[in-house]
Formats: sequence, structure tokens, C-alpha cells
Amino acid sequence: MNSSMINAMVSMNGLQQKLDLLADNIANVNTVGYKRKEASFEDLLTTMTQQPEDFSQPGRRSPLGFNQGWGSRLVSIQPDLSQGPLQQTDLPYDLAISGNALFEVITDDAGTTAYTRNGAFQATMDASGETILTTKEGYPVVGTDGDRIILPTNAKSVRIDEDGSIVSQSQAGEFETIGQVRLMQAQKPAMLTQVADNLYTIADGMNVGDVLTEVDAGTDSDITIRQGYLEQSNVDLTEEMTELTTVQRAYQLTARALTSSDTMMGLANNLRA
Repeated sequence: MNSSMINAMVSMNGLQQKLDLLADNIANVNTVGYKRKEASFEDLLTTMTQQPEDFSQPGRRSPLGFNQGWGSRLVSIQPDLSQGPLQQTDLPYDLAISGNALFEVITDDAGTTAYTRNGAFQATMDASGETILTTKEGYPVVGTDGDRIILPTNAKSVRIDEDGSIVSQSQAGEFETIGQVRLMQAQKPAMLTQVADNLYTIADGMNVGDVLTEVDAGTDSDITIRQGYLEQSNVDLTEEMTELTTVQRAYQLTARALTSSDTMMGLANNLRA
């Protein structure tokens, strides 16, 4: 197989991965709290070929030799954690983060945690009869004490302050702080792996403390929680469609190069002495 076919096939593989990533971003343009994914590519091995002295002709200014590239490969996919627009819902358990932070949730009975920007929470009764704050999928939201957030069943109203403190008002009008939402900030976004239900987990073999740190929210911080709001996807459909068109054209051009290389090999194989 000649170098042109290898180069074309490797490039098509990388472009196909880029197309899949762009398609995923476009499909989630209306997903609450979704963060667009970005891909990083790097060149594969480059062959440096030195030409014989016979190629040194009078008037030639370029040095002898040339570099032969072998395409590129996908190195990593990481989320773009930039702020998305906030939409007002006026629902008491809808929370939006303003700033760089993530909610922490528990995904199974073993206490496995995951992280999300989707603050569409609700009050859910668990198997023991307690009312807890959960995601729409039923994952309990983690408080600053590392445990689930238990909500009162007979509260007149529930207020969630900018620092994540949850304050309930009893029927008698008394206020009581019943918990505080934990916020985690990603120090190494590339180590976050996107899984189902718009959640992020830590890559295998990584220590949580090396990737995420707990942060405080409030008026004295650049991170605040907005009750009655939801953060929308930060995908810019115009930019994604433009990039999708560019990558599709590059894929078509590379596929044509592969076809041309295959045609030339066929002609060479059919030559007779």
C-alpha cells in the first residue's frame, strides 16, 4: 500500500471522528446544561527524506529533502465549560450555575459520584420515605456534607440562596437552613469523561482531587447559584454547522484522493512488460 493511500485513510478516520463529535454537539443544541465537546488532534509520524545530490540543480534555492506526513489522529476530547445562556423558569428546584462549577450527584447505591451542569432538579421520595433533591433521572444531589439533601415534606416554601444554601419556611413562618448544594470546579477539564444523562465522570486511574476541587459560591465569589433558572446549551449552531460543512468537504477531498490512489495502483498492476 503506497503512502498516499495510508495518508488518506488515516486522515479520513480522524475526520470521521470529528464529524461524529460535531453531530453530537448539534444534536444537543437544546439540551439543558450541555457543554459542547472539543477535539484535539496531532500529527502522526513525519518521514524526513533526503534527496540525492543530483537534485541540486542551478537556480534551486530550496534545500534538498522533503517531509512526508502520515495524517493525524485524535488525541483527546474535552468539554468546553464556557457559560451558556440562562433561561428563567420560576420553578423552585431549577438551579443554574453562573461561573465555572459543576453539581455533584450520586449515581448508584455504592456512592459513585458524577458531575453535571444540568440543574433541572426535583423533590423525589426515596425507598425509605424521605424526600430528597434529585435530578430528573433520580440521581440524588450531593450537599456540602457529602450526603444527600433531605427536603422537608411540610414546608411552606423552599429558598435556595446564591451560595447554594437551602432555606425552608415552615407553615408557622419560621426559616431553617436544611443544607447546602456542593459545587465542584474542574481544574483539568480534559480528564472529565462524558457519559449518559448529560453527566461527567473522572477518567479511569485519576484521583478526584487532582481533577476537581470544591468551591464556594455567593456574592463574594465569581460563582453563584440562580434559583428558578436553567442554563441552556452553550452550542452555537451557526459555528457548528459552518465547521461541519468544512469537515465534510475535507472528508470528500480525502476520499477522492484515496480513490485516485487506488486507480493508479490498479493501472500499475495491469501494466505488461
